Amino acid sequence: MTVMLLHGVPETPDLWDPLRAALGRDDVVAPRLPGFGSPLPDGFDATMGTYAAWLATELAAHDDVHLVGHDWGGLLAMRVLADRPANVRSWVLDGGDLADDFRWHDTALTFQTPGEGEALVEAIVDNTLAERTAILAGLGVPEAHAEAMAAPMDRTMGEAILALYRSATAIGTEWGPGIDRFTGPGLIVESGQDPFRSPGRARRLAERTGATVAELPDAGHWWMLEDPEGVAARLEAFWAGAAS
Repeated sequence: MTVMLLHGVPETPDLWDPLRAALGRDDVVAPRLPGFGSPLPDGFDATMGTYAAWLATELAAHDDVHLVGHDWGGLLAMRVLADRPANVRSWVLDGGDLADDFRWHDTALTFQTPGEGEALVEAIVDNTLAERTAILAGLGVPEAHAEAMAAPMDRTMGEAILALYRSATAIGTEWGPGIDRFTGPGLIVESGQDPFRSPGRARRLAERTGATVAELPDAGHWWMLEDPEGVAARLEAFWAGAAS
């Protein structure tokens, strides 16, 4: 069995290091989204469809997978799960339902706006490491991890973020119907203090998929950094039930 941990925006696989240590398993992989702390491959347009195809290829390299997706990693997982990959034995997401009434959070809307998105990227990547660290800490990244997350943020990542969000203005209508094709046991992480969450959407996703909701009322967007030991225990219990 392989545990696959997929990060989101503006992160790298380092996001999962504390959780990987808490899990103490030797079957954990954490792929790196192209452009996030690495160059973009030639011809890679960084759109949501291209990233989803990339994830499908990553998954196909393993026999049996417990898939965990955070932020955009969760959204990409939702698209791949719609194709019912036979090797995905269970899935964990921290996103909510995608439907016609889906609305992006304010930061995403800025990235999607020509001119404003470029200005925001420049304001981030042209800042010093200390300033980027402060921005992330202000958004809720635990201070002990904010600098490590800020360090890889560069213009390549910024351009990938712009392309990704701008390809996803209609993600609710384009990817939402696929949710009804999900199979396998599912767990949805509902972080009560996540500033990017849409209240009620986790429950709607659970209703559509038959998944269980793991409520973390005191956790923020980066729940895997806030309490890696507690999250590891919840995941292990979920995986044990999924295997029975």
